[in-house]
Amino acid sequence: MENFRKVRTSEEEMPLPFPDLPPDVVEMKVKEGSKIRNLMNFAMAQMELKGSRQIVFSGCGRAITKTITCVEIMKRKLGGLHQVTKVRYKTLLEVWENQDPLPGSPAQNLTVHKNVPSICILLSRDPLDPNQMGYQPPEPQPGLGTSLDQAGGDTSSSSTKGLKRPMPPPHEELLPKKLQVQVPDSPRSSGVSDHQLDCHH
Repeated sequence: MENFRKVRTSEEEMPLPFPDLPPDVVEMKVKEGSKIRNLMNFAMAQMELKGSRQIVFSGCGRAITKTITCVEIMKRKLGGLHQVTKVRYKTLLEVWENQDPLPGSPAQNLTVHKNVPSICILLSRDPLDPNQMGYQPPEPQPGLGTSLDQAGGDTSSSSTKGLKRPMPPPHEELLPKKLQVQVPDSPRSSGVSDHQLDCHH
């Protein structure tokens, strides 16, 4: 094969593996040499400027990792996206050309059929059927998560301030003091604890 050079690769065209897709859905075909920035700029424009509700990222072979990276960036930027992932096999046709044909013989081409793994990921602003294979619900958005935590913190600090908040610091301070007292002379520490008990009664 050292005399052969790959001259072109073509993918078998396959319908997208998602039912009920709108006919004008944008499919981002991610290639091994695609630039993530270019893909994301186009995809974000479709979702934000053109108001698309759904977008599909697809890639096969070595482009799978890049496809997943694009999807994760999109989910982080937009948030609240439902996802369905489908994995399947695609047939690639590779045409190899003989660079060094024998004198007088025609140039020979080889066509190689390769089965490669392929991934298709549908991202949707609208809810999707959670029972279908490969479904992932939207991830909690960082913005929402922190505001909920803050709200939770506020309510706990206002309603249970006397109970919750002051307890941990004194507890942490007590431990080292007790240990320090116990090490040099233990009778005093036991006296202190008896005294504390008396006070509580």
